[in-house]
Amino acid sequence: MWSMAQPTTSETAGPAASPVPPLAAGEGLVVLHLFCKLGPHSEPEAVVGAVKSAEEAGQQVVAFAVLGHKADLGFMMLAEDMVSLRRAQSALMLAGLQVVSSYLSLTEVSEYANDAPPGRREARLHPHLPPSGRRVFCFYPMSKRRLGDDNWYRLDYERRLVLMNEHGASGRRFAGRVLQLVTGSTGLDDFEWGVTLFAKTPEDLKECVHSMRFDEASARYAEFGPFYTGVVGPVEDILGLCGLGS
Repeated sequence: MWSMAQPTTSETAGPAASPVPPLAAGEGLVVLHLFCKLGPHSEPEAVVGAVKSAEEAGQQVVAFAVLGHKADLGFMMLAEDMVSLRRAQSALMLAGLQVVSSYLSLTEVSEYANDAPPGRREARLHPHLPPSGRRVFCFYPMSKRRLGDDNWYRLDYERRLVLMNEHGASGRRFAGRVLQLVTGSTGLDDFEWGVTLFAKTPEDLKECVHSMRFDEASARYAEFGPFYTGVVGPVEDILGLCGLGS
């Protein structure tokens, strides 16, 4: 365990307070999904300013409008530094958005893809988002089941590898139609992974998720959290779609 000395009052009070030092991931990027609702004091110019400031600081920000009651809009933000993501979250909240749900994870290369070529590994650790031509957005968290005989973690590695290779082959049938980014969240959030999908059409999204659920790795061993689905676009357009035009 590590600890940090408590700052004195003079160190924390006023505008002269020392900035919080960065906290970088050892490999890859920190990923924060924020799902927000409009508040009575939401300011479109301030929301746009918060997104632009985050991008100028080197973050990737994907804005999307959410369909349904769970949220109005959301942001997928990727950065090397956890602290910068917290600053971006604060700026969006100060702009009047109400964060109603969130998810924290890290980009990773799966243990079942250790033999992947360098280009594929780099795409998973440092993706460039959003992908062109895929405006349909979907996010859901998932974990592997630990229930009686359906305990993923009681299987040996070779069996898990076979099942994950089968699952991956199903996903690759949608190459060019759906881009999937799986990020790791064990110890960071409520589930073990976050799954973000970018699709060309809603039908592509539905068909992809439906077909992959028949794989044994999913049908027998997967637990899913809530789904958030929406439309990707420039933040100004997303605000207008949510009724908050500047």
